[in-house]
Order: sequence, then C-alpha cells, then structure tokens
Amino acid sequence: MTAECPDTADAVALYLAAHPGFLAARPALFATLAPPERVHGAVLADHMAAMIRAARARAAERDAQAELVLAAGRAAACIAERVQEAVLAVLQASDPAECVAETWPGLLGVDAAALCCEAFRPRWRILPHGSVRALLRNRPIVFRDRPADAAMLHAEAALLAERDVLVQIPGPHPALLALVSRDPASLPGTQGWAFLGRVLAALVGDG
Repeated sequence: MTAECPDTADAVALYLAAHPGFLAARPALFATLAPPERVHGAVLADHMAAMIRAARARAAERDAQAELVLAAGRAAACIAERVQEAVLAVLQASDPAECVAETWPGLLGVDAAALCCEAFRPRWRILPHGSVRALLRNRPIVFRDRPADAAMLHAEAALLAERDVLVQIPGPHPALLALVSRDPASLPGTQGWAFLGRVLAALVGDG
C-alpha cells in the first residue's frame, strides 16, 4: 500500500470541511470507509458506525428493488413470448375453443385453459347468468389465489387451482378466458394476458 500524500490528505479534508453534505449525498461511499472506532471518542465512533450501517442498509434496499424490477421485466418478457405463441396457434386453428383447451396450456405454461360464456357455445364452459360481471367486476383481467369457485371455472383442473387468471372476452355475450395453474409463478400479475382476450374476441365474433 502506498503512503498517503499529506498534501492530498489535507486537500481532501479541506474539501470535506467546505462541503459538509458531500458524503451525505453519496451514501455508497460509507461502505468503503473504515469507522474511526474510539480514536476520536465514543460518541463520534458510534455516530459514524450508525451512518455506515444506515448507508449499507439503503444500498441493500436499492439493490433489492432493482432486482425486483429486473425480475418483473424478465417475467413480462417471458409472458409476452408465451402469449405470442398462443396467438399464432389460435389464428391457425379451425376451432379456437379446441385450441385454447388443448394447445394453450402447453404454450402458456399453465395446467388448464378454458373459454367460458353465459350463452351456449360449442366446447365453451357455460356459466350462470351474471357470473362474468361478478367475477371481473368491470375489470379486463383478474388474478386470484386459491379461488373458491374453481370447480365452476376449471372443472377437473379445479384441484390444481393454486392461482388463476380470468380475462374478459369482449362481445355481445358475457364471456371470459380462464387460465389455471398449480404453480403461482407461472401466472404472474402482468397485464400481458389481457391481449389474449382481445384476440379471442376478434376471432369468435358473435359466436
């Protein structure tokens, strides 16, 4: 380690004295500093140690927040890819309802997918009158954990319903897309799922 230059040390000390807010505005620097321990008195040492702990805690919090943002971005990108594949598949299918039930679960990474409507449509699950409005509450998409009405929406897949996503399918008859999974991580709370509802509305028309 090279010896500290007195002129440089004095210049740093003078600069800090003239700019008392310098370190406060750069808390990350505290993580690189050695506390003064007891050389300058217990009060100063404890104060500096507390400042360092606080700065390190803030830095750790920022790192955690940044990781959450990155994770959310990665999840959204993954969902976008899955949704794109599902859309391509249903566009090529002769029967959208059959594609949703048989092909979409594998493409979307879920356990089951179903089209539900309050009016009769072949291969669609029939729901009681008023249930779509009650489930969605005027929202285009709803995320739920361990839904109590899983049997009505997911039939034999109800026992796997740790999490489901209900997506509105706009049209003359109240309808929705129901996705269900035993792994909540496979159905993150992103609005990317809502695009599936709009695509289905365009395909099924008036049914």
